[in-house]
Amino acid sequence: MPHQNKVKKLNRTKPHREAMLRNMATSLIQHRTIETTEAKAKELRRVVDRIISTAKKDTLSARRQVAKTIQDKKAFKKLFNEIIPQFDKRDSGFTRVLKAGFRRGDNAAISRVELLIEKPKADKGSKKTSKKKTAEKNK
Repeated sequence: MPHQNKVKKLNRTKPHREAMLRNMATSLIQHRTIETTEAKAKELRRVVDRIISTAKKDTLSARRQVAKTIQDKKAFKKLFNEIIPQFDKRDSGFTRVLKAGFRRGDNAAISRVELLIEKPKADKGSKKTSKKKTAEKNK
């Protein structure tokens, strides 16, 4: 029985696994979605949800804890300036893992990890003009 086995080792040493998850978390923050194998995606979801939960506190110590994992300055700023404000109403479940098929070379299950961020909606009212204005232009 696999009691107390909370970490999937992903067939890597601890430093390699931690570095890989740090890099994947940074890529997810930069691009908002990435594709990877299913096991890595599930582990990445745990890491990113913890990072975002910590970042939502927005204290100096929280920023320093997040900086341990997100070491790229641009991604760090993007996390605090763009991503965290969009999660102000959400307490957990910041990411989702969707199955995306199978890899061509070895048939490994591929999943897409996405941040649950609402995309900015296009303002439909600004492009439409009233019929009167278009009629006046045609005269």
